[in-house]
Amino acid sequence: MTRDPKEILKKIRRIELRTRHLVNSVFAGQYHSVFKGRGMNFEEVREYAPGDEIRAIDWNVTARMNTPYIKKFTEERELTVMLLVDVSASGVFGSVDLSKRELAAEVASILAFSAINNNDKVGLILFSQEVELFIPPKKGRLHTLRLIREMLYFEPKGRKTNIAGALDYLNRIMSRRCVVFAISDFMAPDFTKALTVTSRRHDLVAMPVIDPGEGEIPDVGIVTLEDAETGEQIDVDTSSRAVREGLAELNEERLRTLERLLRSRRVDIVRLATDEDYLVALRTFFDQRERRLAA
Repeated sequence: MTRDPKEILKKIRRIELRTRHLVNSVFAGQYHSVFKGRGMNFEEVREYAPGDEIRAIDWNVTARMNTPYIKKFTEERELTVMLLVDVSASGVFGSVDLSKRELAAEVASILAFSAINNNDKVGLILFSQEVELFIPPKKGRLHTLRLIREMLYFEPKGRKTNIAGALDYLNRIMSRRCVVFAISDFMAPDFTKALTVTSRRHDLVAMPVIDPGEGEIPDVGIVTLEDAETGEQIDVDTSSRAVREGLAELNEERLRTLERLLRSRRVDIVRLATDEDYLVALRTFFDQRERRLAA
């Protein structure tokens, strides 16, 4: 599909303005406080002062100078953030103004700008049934704008979803621990093994994206439903209340099963819905994580 470059730039600019404003006004300090650096860097030694931690005394320097000296450390703030974003065919679905893919792009933009505001690097993996695109972690506004463009307009080759393959790829290319935001509807074959490995190696946050149209089928008679990823079609009598309730329960049970799996691996969950304000979900996530770290 040919798209007007001016329209593309306008949409990217709108998202940049909106998400940067939200980062500066809403999430300014929370990102910094809930995502920690890899450790502490040695900065200098200085003379001991009353109240300093005795365990910080540098005994070698103390012996040479014949007076107590301590080692001073500073927190290593720089993190690597990886955005793992699903671009399979089911992401174009949207029963409201925003599609699942557009919602994923907006939320990922907030996370990316939060990261670069804290001098962190941000990278991107777009995946369907295969890894479609990998952009190595970097810093800077222009880099972040490129990530937004790819999340919105990249045209994938595959239609299906392979979470396990995307996580395995991440584990191969990212040898050092990083913060990973996995944004997907998670409609995929079993990925338990890959999830287990990733949750041990990295700080993994899962962001399931849902749309009300997937669980709330209106009464419009007999309709043909098509799986966006497989092309499989099925006729459904939506005038039957039992059918509508059955479809809604199947969808909710899928989400409950997913959340049980994620919690069993101690993965943070941020449920995103196309018909709800994602700021509420993000605020709740940051608040809960902040309280947990403070406990």
